[in-house]
Amino acid sequence: MAALLEISRVSKRFAAAGPAVDRVSLDIEEGEFFALLGPSGCGKTTLLRLIAGFERPDEGCILIDGAEMNAVPPYQRPVNMMFQSYALFPHLDVAANIAFGLRQEGMERRRRDARVADMLALVQMAEYGRRRPHELSGGQRQRVALARALAKTPKLLLLDEPLAALDRKLREETRVELTGIQQRVGTTFLVVTHDQEEALGMASRIAVMHHGRVVQIGTPAEIYERPACRFVADFVGTANLFDGTIMAGFNALSLAMAGDDAAIPLPADVALPQGSEITLAVRPEKLRLSRDAPDGFALAATVTSIDYQGGQSTVHLATAQGLQLRAALPSVEARGLCRDVPVWVGWAPADAVVLTE
Repeated sequence: MAALLEISRVSKRFAAAGPAVDRVSLDIEEGEFFALLGPSGCGKTTLLRLIAGFERPDEGCILIDGAEMNAVPPYQRPVNMMFQSYALFPHLDVAANIAFGLRQEGMERRRRDARVADMLALVQMAEYGRRRPHELSGGQRQRVALARALAKTPKLLLLDEPLAALDRKLREETRVELTGIQQRVGTTFLVVTHDQEEALGMASRIAVMHHGRVVQIGTPAEIYERPACRFVADFVGTANLFDGTIMAGFNALSLAMAGDDAAIPLPADVALPQGSEITLAVRPEKLRLSRDAPDGFALAATVTSIDYQGGQSTVHLATAQGLQLRAALPSVEARGLCRDVPVWVGWAPADAVVLTE
């Protein structure tokens, strides 16, 4: 089955600067909730604007539902966009804001009113139709913007940082609502965000962007559990990173770090030659701390601080060689630890990821 959105080697440059989007290729299937994730300046919003038609690519091709879009103006594309600012008309009430695009298309009033009522019900705002935007909370304005964007039944809905204006608690609540709405309507969503929690929590697949390029595409679990490069490991979540050289041991490979006598065991599936320089990534929740020296591999470290975060705490550690580590533990397990306490740090070799980039 052909993808709903096909992007093939698309590039975009502005003036003398380097490429904002650099030979990006990706496909998005119909009905997906897809996220473009990356830091500010990585090219994700430029790519969204290229898909919407607000910018034209210098190279490459964009197809929606099999039709090339490069020269098609925004208003003729089967997409709609929900802007970060929501862009609601302050002089119109909620119902009129939602109906605006339908009125522009010439939809007759009875059908238009019915569609607006459906959209208000979808976002659970049926009683807010006569209110003005300034009478709404940030979360309510976000729902109105979503209803307006969905009213024209686009094949593809583009969302630019849709939760950025909300406080943390409301972001979490709205994230759940947004995924529920997408599942009910079945419209393909493409969201741009710099927030890794949003991408991991909402999307069925994620493309991580860095310096204008897509560096990894995968499900949230694949992106988090098996990062393809050092940037993804460090940007998506947090990771303990160990740089070193592969050395051969007894029936196994291990990582030798400069200035450290401890050889770190590597996952059994490593197929790299001795002498290869690599980075080993281990997520904080994979670390296990012990006051007594365990059997097998462990690094000696000292607790430098503990961040209490409710049910979970982050324990910051330092080794004698100066490595800074983070362990995520249930707070009940972290209670017995305090600053300057010596501990042993270990993990299962299979929980580590070998990075060569």
